[in-house]
Amino acid sequence: MTAGDAAEDRAATDGADLRDVVQPGAAEVTAAVIVEAAADRVFSALVSWERQSDWIPFTRVRVVEGDGGEGSLIEAVTAVGPATLRDEMRVVRVDAPYEVRVVHCGKLLRGPGVLRCTPLAGERTQVVWHEWFHLPGGMAGRVAWPLLWPGSKFGLTQALKRFGRMVEQGRLP
Repeated sequence: MTAGDAAEDRAATDGADLRDVVQPGAAEVTAAVIVEAAADRVFSALVSWERQSDWIPFTRVRVVEGDGGEGSLIEAVTAVGPATLRDEMRVVRVDAPYEVRVVHCGKLLRGPGVLRCTPLAGERTQVVWHEWFHLPGGMAGRVAWPLLWPGSKFGLTQALKRFGRMVEQGRLP
């Protein structure tokens, strides 16, 4: 059993019993960016969890449990005016400097996600952020998703572009 398998087992037997959310949900969103920096530097910046607050708008990120590696619990709270969204993620696999996998395990946001770094020629790195959320609200959630998807895709893409600029400017590790 690898460390990643052990982390996935922990996620599956977590107090909330995450077996239902480790599989991809119906709401899928992907964003990608190319960063002018080496993959190890880009990956290090991605998994500097608290620093995600610097490039994801209206969001504060913190490590709630663990050291940020496999098995850790990460919390991201997004607040716009009075509206607040709390996202809890369990880190289930880290394959530095290429990939980190999480399982969103909160009350509203649930499902797997992955951040991948692919080294390219010339000290460049492609970053792909992919999420598969389980839709809340039954039929209403399925009907609402096509309306919400463009905004989710746009927001994710803009955050990744900001991330890339900050890495290239040396403002992130």
